[in-house]
Parts: sequence; structure tokens; C-alpha cells
Amino acid sequence: MSHIQRFPSAAKAASTNPLKISQPLGAALAYLGVDRCLPLFHGSQGCTAFGLVLLVRHFREAIPLQTTAMDQVSTILGGYENLEQAIRTIVERNKPAMIGVATTGVTETKGEDMGGQYTLFRQRNPDMADTALVFANTPDFAGGFEDGFAAAVTAIIDRLVEPSPVRIPTQVNVLAGSHLSPGDVEELRDIIEGFGLSPIFLPDLSLSMSGRQPTDFTATSLGGVTVEQIRAMGASAATIVIGEHMRVAGNALELKTDVPSHFFSRLTGLEATDKLVRLLMELSGKPAPARLRRQREALVDAMLDGHFFYSRKRIAVALEPDLLYAVTGFLADMGAEVVAAVSPTQSPVLERLKAATIMVGDHSDVETLARDADLIVSNSHGRQGAARIGVPLHRMGLPMFDRLGAGLRVQVGYRGTRELLCDIGNLFLAREMDHATHEADESHGCGGGSCGCNAV
Repeated sequence: MSHIQRFPSAAKAASTNPLKISQPLGAALAYLGVDRCLPLFHGSQGCTAFGLVLLVRHFREAIPLQTTAMDQVSTILGGYENLEQAIRTIVERNKPAMIGVATTGVTETKGEDMGGQYTLFRQRNPDMADTALVFANTPDFAGGFEDGFAAAVTAIIDRLVEPSPVRIPTQVNVLAGSHLSPGDVEELRDIIEGFGLSPIFLPDLSLSMSGRQPTDFTATSLGGVTVEQIRAMGASAATIVIGEHMRVAGNALELKTDVPSHFFSRLTGLEATDKLVRLLMELSGKPAPARLRRQREALVDAMLDGHFFYSRKRIAVALEPDLLYAVTGFLADMGAEVVAAVSPTQSPVLERLKAATIMVGDHSDVETLARDADLIVSNSHGRQGAARIGVPLHRMGLPMFDRLGAGLRVQVGYRGTRELLCDIGNLFLAREMDHATHEADESHGCGGGSCGCNAV
């Protein structure tokens, strides 16, 4: 029976090899999914520099990210002057379509009134009315990556989406959670467009973070959902909300526009994808395309081929809550046993995880709980702990800086689920083959390979 446990502060006074990523970084990623947007951290230069390095290493792309450069004086006396000057400089030099402001621990601890500062800026700078401006409260000391991402998306909806008396039957909104890679978003676009529907993704990382080659230097995001498309979301026939952390944003959009929302906790797995396909058939009035039916058959075949390697395997997973839910659900579907599920923050989905032990913790907790596991699933920061206990690591989530193509991976839909199934299954198969080779070397042959005893 699953149970959520947490080390008491007396027993664990510090986080070792943290799993948690802060709210402002999540907000920055959401803003980067808007075309010609420039994220702006309202805080010190160090906060921005750290987040910038992490995103650059993960996506291997130039990341536009600016700061209000708060110092000790502005932190005490108030940071509005820094904020106003930063916004004016950005608009004059870079001409962005939108500036997305995210607070940090510095400004949140000070108690900056972001709503009041937005109003004051608009009053004092009427010449910049054409630039969309969005403020999100994202304190470092509360919540985590998913919370900041959702806060930014909700702020965009509150500020930019306009109600509409018109309904476009083929237009569908998609609120894509932070756990979806640019490759995932592109896969979902292909699936939805296969039904003759036109999706508007918010945010749309598939157009901005999937490897663009600009002819000229640009200081803003290149590609993504446009401000005009965001304003038109009120005319859509439905909204697809992906991830529990996006529920607040989905509710805000439905409340503002009366566009009905359809919530999906995960889109990894056969049953989860079937649910999405049924909804798209209902919205479009069309049957599933032949391409999707073939992909479903291929996934079922891969599940039949691979379940032997998953059965009774013991796996520890450490990821952001919604990605954790998607992965543990998929592993349980394949017959594996999730011995430990570690999340960096609390979330309602933790109560629904299929795992022996569920914990809010860090990578050191994973190292302790996974000593008898067959596999660890986590981001690249889990590699040292996995190496110390001799357990293979399958990299997922953010950051993933020691593998190529982190942003291009697909793990949703029939095709993405099949790719994930094969990737993890091949790790199990490779380990079994290594063990078989070692046992053969021990039982016969010279052990040096000269007689062919290492051949498999």
C-alpha cells in the first residue's frame, strides 16, 4: 500500500543533491513558448545566471533571459525603478511582442506589489501599450518548477485571453504542462491535426525550443504561440489540459471564456492515449486516422514483446510530480514494481501514484531507497548516486545535460509510449545480457576472451 512519507526536519536538516527546481525557472520556460517573448527575472543577477545555465545545458540553444539586477539598496527600498528601467530598455532595444516577468525570492521576501507595479508602469509608460506585459508571482522558497510554469500560464491567460461570442468548431486550445518536451508538443500537434482540428498550444515549445537556425541574431524567443493566437483562445470549441499542475490554468481559461476544459493527468500509456483519441473523435466527428490505428497496433505489439523484461522489475523514480505520475503509471501498466517515487514538491497526484513508497525528497533519498532496485529514472543530476550504488539510470525530465536531444524526446501518444517502452526495456535487456556474459566467463573459458569465451 502506498504511503507518503517525508523525513522530519530533525533527521534531515539539509537537501543533498537537490531534485527541486525553482518556480522562476518554470515560469521562464513557459514564457519561452510565446513567440518574440523575453522572460525577465525580477531579482538579482545571480538568480538569472543560474537558471540561464541550466536551460542552455538542457536544450543546447541560446536562451533569452533578462534580469532587473536588484542589489542590496533596491531590495530594501523597493525594486520598481529597476523593473521599469529594465522593461523600457528591453522594449527600446529588442522590440518584443511580450515581456514575461517572474518574481524571485528577493522580491517576494521584500513583498513587492506586482499588481500595483503593473498598473503604475502602464500609467507612466503609455507609449509602450503595444507591448504585452505579464507578471507572475513565483517565489523561490515555495513550490517548484511545475508551480512556476503553471503560474506563468495562468498569468498569460488572465492578462491576454479575450472572451468571444464566436465559436470556431475546429479550433482547440491545448494547455501543455511543463513535463512535456518540445518533441511531445510536436507529437500532440500531429495527432490533433490528424482529426482536422487546429490546435493552439499554450505554451508552444515545439516552435521555439526544438532547434531553430535564425539567419540573424534575435534577443527574444524565436517561434512559439503568438500573442494574437493567445487572444483568440476564447473562440475555441474546447480546451485540452495536460497535467494536474495545469488545472488552475484550465479552470481560469474556462471561467473567463466559457470554453469547456478536458483534463488529462497523463498522455503516456495505451489507455491514456485511447482517452485522448476518443475525445478528438468526439470533437471532430471523425474516426481515428489510419496512421493512429497503426501506431496503436505497434504499441500493443511492443507491450507484448516487452512485458517479459518489465515483469517484477524494481524501479525507483525521481521526477517532477506530473512526470512522476506519468512514468510510474506506465511502469505499473507494464508489470514493473515502483519501489520508490520521489517528488521534489507536494502535489495532489502523489496520492494516486502506484508505488510502494512515496516521498517528497531529493536525490540522496533516491540513492538510499534504490539500493536493491533494477533501475533509477531521474534527470542527469541523479547520475552520481546511481553510479555509487551500481544501478542503471534512465534519464528523463529537466535538466538532461549529458545526453543529446533532450528536447526532442517523445513520450506521449502511442508512438511516444512505444519509444519509452523500448528505451527502458533495452536497459533491462542489456543488463541481463551483461550478467549472462559474466556468468559464462566465470563458469568456463579462459576469461580473457582469447578463446572466444566472451562471445554472446
